[in-house]
Amino acid sequence: MDEYTADAFVNRDEPVPVLAFSPTGSPSPDPESKRSKLKESLTPHKLKEKIQDGAASRSETGFSLQDRLLTKLLQQVIPSENIEEVLDLPPDKRSTKYIGRPGFSIPLMTNNFRRFNSRIGIVFVFQTRLNRLFTWRNPTHTLSLLAVCTFICLDPYLLAVLPLAAALLFVMVPAYLVRHPAPPPTVHHNAYSLNGPPLAPPRTIKPAAEMSKDFFRNMRDLQNSMDDFSTVHDGVLKIITPPTNFSNEALSSTVFLFLFVSTCILFIASHLLPWRFFSLLACWASIALGHPSLQQFILNNRESHIRPHERTAQSWLNRWIARDIVLDEPPETREVETFELQRRKGGTKGEWESWIFSPNPYDPLSPQRIAGQRPKGTRFFEDVAAPRGWEWGDKKWVLDLGSREWVEERMVQGVEVEVEGERWVTDLIEPDQSSSVAKKGKRGASGLEVGGNEQVPFGQWRRRRWIRMVRRKGVSSISSNNNNNNTGNSN
Repeated sequence: MDEYTADAFVNRDEPVPVLAFSPTGSPSPDPESKRSKLKESLTPHKLKEKIQDGAASRSETGFSLQDRLLTKLLQQVIPSENIEEVLDLPPDKRSTKYIGRPGFSIPLMTNNFRRFNSRIGIVFVFQTRLNRLFTWRNPTHTLSLLAVCTFICLDPYLLAVLPLAAALLFVMVPAYLVRHPAPPPTVHHNAYSLNGPPLAPPRTIKPAAEMSKDFFRNMRDLQNSMDDFSTVHDGVLKIITPPTNFSNEALSSTVFLFLFVSTCILFIASHLLPWRFFSLLACWASIALGHPSLQQFILNNRESHIRPHERTAQSWLNRWIARDIVLDEPPETREVETFELQRRKGGTKGEWESWIFSPNPYDPLSPQRIAGQRPKGTRFFEDVAAPRGWEWGDKKWVLDLGSREWVEERMVQGVEVEVEGERWVTDLIEPDQSSSVAKKGKRGASGLEVGGNEQVPFGQWRRRRWIRMVRRKGVSSISSNNNNNNTGNSN
């Protein structure tokens, strides 16, 4: 194993530090959540599609025999059916069929990781130098950074000079010194002359050789950086999520109010604020907090000086929220309906018998009726449940006396509507069997409406509408075992 790769940017100093918000370090991922995420993101048909697209998009001549055999094995194991076509789902625009990038491929992933790990060293070198700069390892360098930040904060136009100066000092000058090296210390000379022809070949940046120590140093730093990102991500979410996701509506409403007021104030008066002074103060404070002595001083005096002020501010905020944030709005209410269906037994002249309570009127032109299906619902009135997430707002059902209104609203045809009495909406027999009777009746907007002592042959079904009020339940009162056989419809 080689010690290092020549002309390669690799962090050969101490490893990239691992961040931790608690003494226990970064939290370990939950295996159950990992399994569920893998099941959601790597379904068999999508994984096979990505493997096939990746294998087709790249020539396999550059891969080893083991990689090609593994790809072929995965293509045989994963089912080939396309679930989107089987279930008639909309196409996934993220699929490789609609983009020009290669799909998922294990050999391609392995090759790209090797190339990436060989070339990522420059990022870790930069990260290590920044860590040394902000932790005051060399105070003169940190003070120089503070001087540069001070000039930029006081004169923001110097930001245009910064990338040009960095290119001169960190790219051009080192590259020139490589071609014009200083003489060895054994040679006596009065001055270092930069004149004359180049004395050394130019330096070229090369990737770290595989299986070298530099390659494994990059893997080490990459591993630590992944841990850092996961730790920072979880820590930021732990701080930001509770006050912003409305789990505590009073606190989130307060945050929303403060953000809205601050936005309005800054929109009007932002040009009056001393932004240069604010940026200078923030720059000096952020760099000064990286000093180990100041960090230790803050940690030692946190309990005695900072904690009491935190508790005072928290208690004041809680009192203000309890006094000024009012969220006792009445819950949302709606009206639900159910239809009492009765069926005639013994032909067209038989007696009516109670059949079912259904969420649909089961009219002659309903899809269930045309398909020859039976109505769905519950046999008893007491079994009619409120919709999921709702609860009953009153004690009992009320008969809808406006039977003609809901018939016209649904454009129900081939029925007789009772405008008095029990408000039944009854099916009529087929038109070819009741043409003589239909001429005697008075045709309304949605069916036949008859009166007097006229005898009209009815069909086998009749229904009437019952209504009841419901109100939305809070999150704490919603049960996970709601009745799946719900027959109440929300209007």
